[in-house]
Amino acid sequence: MLKVATVNVNGIRAAYRRGMAPWLEQTDPDLLLLQEVRATDDVLRDHLGGDWHLAHAEPLIAGSKGRAGVAVASRRPIKLERTDIGPERFDGSGRWVEADVVLDDGSTLTAVSTYVFTGEFETPPRQAEKYAFLDAITARLTELRADGRHVLMCGDLNIAHREVDLKAWKANRKKSGFLPEERAWMDRLFEAGWVDLGRRFGGEGPGPYSWWSWRGKAFDNDAGWRIDYQIASPELAGAATGCTVHRAPTYAERWSDHAPVVATYDL
Repeated sequence: MLKVATVNVNGIRAAYRRGMAPWLEQTDPDLLLLQEVRATDDVLRDHLGGDWHLAHAEPLIAGSKGRAGVAVASRRPIKLERTDIGPERFDGSGRWVEADVVLDDGSTLTAVSTYVFTGEFETPPRQAEKYAFLDAITARLTELRADGRHVLMCGDLNIAHREVDLKAWKANRKKSGFLPEERAWMDRLFEAGWVDLGRRFGGEGPGPYSWWSWRGKAFDNDAGWRIDYQIASPELAGAATGCTVHRAPTYAERWSDHAPVVATYDL
């Protein structure tokens, strides 16, 4: 059985100060995919500790430092890692990393951790960059799947797919994260055979959500968004046995504004 956890940590240092370590020890995933790491390789290794194989894309270009960084930490060997999603404009953005993980039977799983642009809420607004990045994701996933390998893309996509994926959907119909063009991109992804495991195992909704604002009573009122995903190639999805959101019991016990999404695979 392979256990995979993905979470936007909102800064690895801050997450550990708030209590990530006990969650990690208790959950004990085989693969841990992180977004918004906001740290160097050395800092990330120092915080994770233990016997982890690590693939990490640090944010290197202007506008990315301090807000991005993605990683795949694996208890199993990583034989290759890649951070190039295609267009040079995204090189060094710290938003895409692939790790070819060697499974117990000797086969390979390509695990991807990605952090998609928020779009219009960034300064300056970057909705066009978001659409270009989504197109690059489509092209890269198609390449990865072409040879029949298992592929798993995890991360903060900053898109709620359907009305059941955010509490205040009516108020957000014209805002980045729930725009028709973004939702249509997800439609095309799933029509091509990719599987949203959070929805498959989470029922028809509403929710379960994975992000809540730190402000106000959003968490207490469960006024959230489901924007964190485990999206599997069809063959890998067939091996999935469950997928849940690890929502903190209380506001005080949160160590990120996102909750981990954890799935198990019979591999």
